[in-house]
Amino acid sequence: MLLRIYDYRSLLYHKLLLTIYCLHIYLGLELLLAMSASIAHFLLKIEVEMPFDEPYLSMSLQEFWGRRWNLVVSSVLRSSVYEPVRLFLMPVIGKRWGSACARVVTFMVSGLMHELIYFYWTRVEPTWEVSMFFVLHGVCTALEVLVIKKSELGEKRRVMNRAVSWVLTMGFVVGTSLLLFFPQVVRNKVDLRVIEEHIIAFQFSTNNLFGS
Repeated sequence: MLLRIYDYRSLLYHKLLLTIYCLHIYLGLELLLAMSASIAHFLLKIEVEMPFDEPYLSMSLQEFWGRRWNLVVSSVLRSSVYEPVRLFLMPVIGKRWGSACARVVTFMVSGLMHELIYFYWTRVEPTWEVSMFFVLHGVCTALEVLVIKKSELGEKRRVMNRAVSWVLTMGFVVGTSLLLFFPQVVRNKVDLRVIEEHIIAFQFSTNNLFGS
């Protein structure tokens, strides 16, 4: 369906097209990682953690990044970056602030990883927009835990209308993606190349499965 929508992308409002890109990334990663998990289960007889847990239902940034979005990478970053940094900082600045700083550092590392991916795609000098995206989310996630979940506001948040929580969370994720995550990709026409490659792969698959 998305590939057919792209046939009319010249008629779509730019921000709407970028919003569709958010859905495209989710579905693409879901398919790719699920296939990898299935292959690992078939060949190695091991159970691999499911990559996503309905991230579009997240009620907070912590829930989105920690318990629903790309759980495999989250697990790796938690054990390799978050926990070591947290344990290092706790004796110096305390458990609460040590955990908050560790969250921000973890997002910074994720941002640098994405900068490498973007450089591989574009072969142009980094603009650091994607790093700013992850640093912003790291700071906001840390503040969410510090200000809301660790204070009296936690009780108010628990009774907040779930629809409001969902709109604020997903609105922030999508909105910051449009401002910081996608511009470098669109500026260097990586999105157009990816769409073209997906269309070619889709046509090749359908032709071989169902005939031309």
